[in-house]
Amino acid sequence: MEIVKDFDDYEIIDASLGQKYERWGNIYLLRPDPLIIWENKDFKIDKLDATYIRSNKGGGYWDNNNLTTFIVSYKDLKFQLKQMGFKHTGLFPEQAINWNLIREKIKKANRNIKVLNLFAYTGGASIAALKEGASVVHVDSSRGMVDFAKENVKLNHLEDRPIRFIVDDCIKFVKREIRRKNKYDAIIMDPPSYGKGANGEIWSLEKNLFELVTLCQELLSDTPLFFLVNSYSGLSPQIIENVLKITNIFEKAKISSCEIGLPITKNNLLLPCGVRGLIEYE
Repeated sequence: MEIVKDFDDYEIIDASLGQKYERWGNIYLLRPDPLIIWENKDFKIDKLDATYIRSNKGGGYWDNNNLTTFIVSYKDLKFQLKQMGFKHTGLFPEQAINWNLIREKIKKANRNIKVLNLFAYTGGASIAALKEGASVVHVDSSRGMVDFAKENVKLNHLEDRPIRFIVDDCIKFVKREIRRKNKYDAIIMDPPSYGKGANGEIWSLEKNLFELVTLCQELLSDTPLFFLVNSYSGLSPQIIENVLKITNIFEKAKISSCEIGLPITKNNLLLPCGVRGLIEYE
């Protein structure tokens, strides 16, 4: 498992019985997490700014003490956070593992890199790529998330860098890019297990991931850098790796997979937070 160890503005302080007690900079949150099936009898909350409370009818709501938006930093990256539906804040801190990899690969390549970021959410991976001088096409089916990403790009003073924001269904966009014969040196995707496109298109990870990864192979340039798939769906790393191995069209490619996760400060446990599949071409 790849673990984020250097996110100074974020930590899981403690976790017990489906709840994680977190610090985001100087903001303290209590949020549910179904993977926390153990009980910590020493679980204690010292300070709390907001709690996400699940509803018996599905979904839930925030109970907070005048909390609106707040900003956290990771190294030289900044992100605006806010209380969103379904317990989200607009940032998944375990993604720092992928931001580091993206930046390292682009910097080491020492050439112009064109990146396609699919299911791009609030722009963490896009910002990481822009920071190292890449050009980015940022695609998400939610206009609200794209607007959120634009705010984060401005927060990092990167609005003058080469980035295109696209509100569209990812499969439809990829098919159009194939017809246009556009090419990319790096492709990133973080697909949900289920979702709806900009015009109501239905996305199912189990039904559509293989198709999308196969299509994306047609968008790779003659000298690709990497292909990264992140998933929170519950699929194992090996399943994602299998998809990449079957769809890969380049002989010289290193294909790997791993879990990514976060440490829990009080008891040195590790919380799995998703999986990553990766193809490295150079």
